[in-house]
Amino acid sequence: MPPGSMTSGWKTLRAESFRVIDARVIYTHPGSDAETQLLTIAEKRRNTPTSLADALDWLDDPKARLLVNSRSGRAAVQVPAGMMEDTHWLEADRAAFSAAWTAEPAEVPEFSESTLHIVAGLLLPIRKQLPQDETRVYLLQTDDGQRIIGRRVSPVWVATTLANEAPKLSATQVHALVLEEKTVMRLSEGMELHRSRVMGVNRIELSGFSEAAKDRLKADGFFSEIISWKLRLFCSTGADGVAILDRLLARCPVASLQDRGGC
Repeated sequence: MPPGSMTSGWKTLRAESFRVIDARVIYTHPGSDAETQLLTIAEKRRNTPTSLADALDWLDDPKARLLVNSRSGRAAVQVPAGMMEDTHWLEADRAAFSAAWTAEPAEVPEFSESTLHIVAGLLLPIRKQLPQDETRVYLLQTDDGQRIIGRRVSPVWVATTLANEAPKLSATQVHALVLEEKTVMRLSEGMELHRSRVMGVNRIELSGFSEAAKDRLKADGFFSEIISWKLRLFCSTGADGVAILDRLLARCPVASLQDRGGC
């Protein structure tokens, strides 16, 4: 059986790799000594960028337009809103769009890594403490053959359970969690990192920044766009985005996490 898969059970999680990187007991039954464990698992998935052919299929819509960002060089398909003024997105012909779109997968790493949390073992005594909006039982198999069955919980639940503090997260973990759209990262200085969708594309957006901090954040690598007459700052969703967040978090660490619903 390949790592990351199982053949039976409720909801099976599959990935290229699952590794338990932390395991701690959060409850021990007084009569039987049976334990409830909170497992932190590193998950590795293969990235599958949208092909050029699939992107060009959007041209079946007569209102679709091919765009290339004059600053970042990234390509996008606009459907079906009007052209955006005061941004770096410019309408492009098929050749320019194809060149930009084809160049992007070269920047995408073969795999992406994220972290998930599973409560496993004895669940009945703590069932009321577990999230009530997501009651599904998950199954997975780690690279070393360990089969894990339990409830998936969010980083916010973990932070609350482990002393009401935001867990210490690396820039790689913050980048992945925000892209999953399940967690909003509240930073010091009143800023927030969250996922937003712009022109049908998922982005990592930084909000709550002051006017005085704008130039410093751009120097860190954030890029700006004016959308609906408002300046917004974004971080790359590619591998270079981790380095950008690393610079930001060195000055403005995560103060708390907010769950956007689900796990």
